[in-house]
Amino acid sequence: MNDFTFYSPTYFVFGKNKESETGKYVKRFGGTKVLLHFGGGSVVKSGLLDSVKKSLEAESITYLELGGVKPNPRSGLVYKGIDLCRSEKIDFVLAVGGGSTIDSAKAIAAGAVYEGDFWDFYQGLPITKALPVGTILTIAAAGSEGSPDSVITNEEGMYKRGASGEAIRPAFSILNPELTMTLPPFQTACGATDIMAHVFERYFTNTKEVEVTDRFCEAVLLTMIKEVPIVVANPLDYEARANIMWAGMVAHNNLCGVGRDQDWASHDIEHELSAVYDCAHGAGLAVVFPAWMKYVYQHDVMRFAKIACRVWGCEMDYDYPENTALEGISRLRSFLKSIGMPLNFEELGALEKDIDKMAETACYGNGRTGEIGGFVKLKKEDVINIYKLML
Repeated sequence: MNDFTFYSPTYFVFGKNKESETGKYVKRFGGTKVLLHFGGGSVVKSGLLDSVKKSLEAESITYLELGGVKPNPRSGLVYKGIDLCRSEKIDFVLAVGGGSTIDSAKAIAAGAVYEGDFWDFYQGLPITKALPVGTILTIAAAGSEGSPDSVITNEEGMYKRGASGEAIRPAFSILNPELTMTLPPFQTACGATDIMAHVFERYFTNTKEVEVTDRFCEAVLLTMIKEVPIVVANPLDYEARANIMWAGMVAHNNLCGVGRDQDWASHDIEHELSAVYDCAHGAGLAVVFPAWMKYVYQHDVMRFAKIACRVWGCEMDYDYPENTALEGISRLRSFLKSIGMPLNFEELGALEKDIDKMAETACYGNGRTGEIGGFVKLKKEDVINIYKLML
């Protein structure tokens, strides 16, 4: 196990109708003038946004609204939010929505107190200062409600990149599983795939003797395998929704990743798909991960065989462990298919003609130096080969 530090100070408020207490928590964490950040559509139609406003008004907290966040959130709205925060002297950013809204809120919070271009953070500059952020989560997926991370698409070049820093961990996050019950099954499944992908990125490691975090990862994956089919069949199952919502947070606040090297090549490869085709991130990951696994499994056959046995219920073939590893990958594909996820380029709407360009951008775009990934270092040729496995 590697040396590590772990600090996760977010105050979590979990349960039914907890969004009605939003104003109390904004006040508790120092907010007096709030940028209320959201997408549109469902949070407005459902009455959630009105409920949040009433809660803020009850605590005499003023607010400005900035809606319009899209899936794969864009830099243009971030710049607009930064300008609003500066001109209106905003002191707290409140995100109402899913990971895209939260990531956009984090970018605004960091950019508002930074003299340079906020995109510097998405080219590797650590975020050390930001306005406090609060979240009201409406989809279990990205884990941004508990993480120090944010992903934004730069509209100049359509680069999708991440930034990180403890300063953008939310001060508080309100998690009410009931708010996820109106999601279409496809969105629920996309979110679930994202959660599982966050675990895979940590599980496939070259660090030895990490049994505790291995077991944490496996527990989250087993939970998802059990609960996701339940909510796909019955969206109103509160207990299954609750377990998935908490799993999403645990999967990405790095509790499962401390003390171990991590990979993240699959996310980099998928980011090109969602940047070019604007597909759902989880749907892209459903196509990428089995292909990546098949391409790299021989790097550490026993790690793939272990997850196949512990998570997917395969029998270990000690004479030919590669058979066990491949069976585990096959069972992952079968699970993703069973919950309605795409498994190839055609189902995703991606095109073979764009492979070279996407591989080039993944490895060299926006200042990258030619390699991605931690478990196996991938060059452009490797990324091209992985994309081809998705055809």
